[in-house]
Amino acid sequence: MIPDQRREHILKLLQERHVLSISELTSMLSVSHMTVRRDIQALENEGKVLSVTGGVRLAARLKSEPSYLAKAQLEVPAKRAVARAAAELVRENFTIYLDAGTTTLQMVPLLTDKAGLTVVTNDFNVVGHLMEYPNIELIHTGGVVSHADHSSVGQFTAEFLRRVNVDIAFVASSSWDVDRGSTTPSEAKVVAKQELLRVASKSVLTVDSTKYGKFGTFTVARLEEFDLIVTDDRLPANAVQQLRERDIRVELVPLD
Repeated sequence: MIPDQRREHILKLLQERHVLSISELTSMLSVSHMTVRRDIQALENEGKVLSVTGGVRLAARLKSEPSYLAKAQLEVPAKRAVARAAAELVRENFTIYLDAGTTTLQMVPLLTDKAGLTVVTNDFNVVGHLMEYPNIELIHTGGVVSHADHSSVGQFTAEFLRRVNVDIAFVASSSWDVDRGSTTPSEAKVVAKQELLRVASKSVLTVDSTKYGKFGTFTVARLEEFDLIVTDDRLPANAVQQLRERDIRVELVPLD
């Protein structure tokens, strides 16, 4: 087989098996480890696959997100670790934005002793938690309610954000990778997130590593548009290398 044929065959095999090891591919294709690795690298550069330890898997299209309650139970140690690192960036008298998400919600208990803090958010759960802390000025964006996400989305939310100045925006994402950036299956979320990136002095993508290599239909932003990405240290080594080769700042935090 010529390289293009072999790579198409790899994709077909992955559609059947989802994840394959390097050894399995060398046996199936009757080629060397080096050839398989070159093919995987070429496919990864095209955004079609994602390298994992000892093998490869298909890049996954995210057609919809789990409910808020379901997401709240996933990857809790990673979310807590990311939240701790993100909260350390917040100083007294800052105005910050907490995007709707279960990772940003984990930041809330870590912020309640910050003097002079203003929190802007589209997340009703964040509002509910911070309502008991009169020392924090709390602003909800308003907008069309997304019942599944317990948040406000859409044009009304974006129009509100045009009128605020934010020191740091902590942005959530359901899917991300180095080529497609931060993406979402929900068009309604895009306009507010993009407006947020325009009004924030600094933007931080707070996202766990299990969402890497997945992609939604709609692009929110290239990863280069974020000042920092905070994620956990399970992010694949090749992904870390690609991010740093593109001068994308990433902080890897250890899990509990």
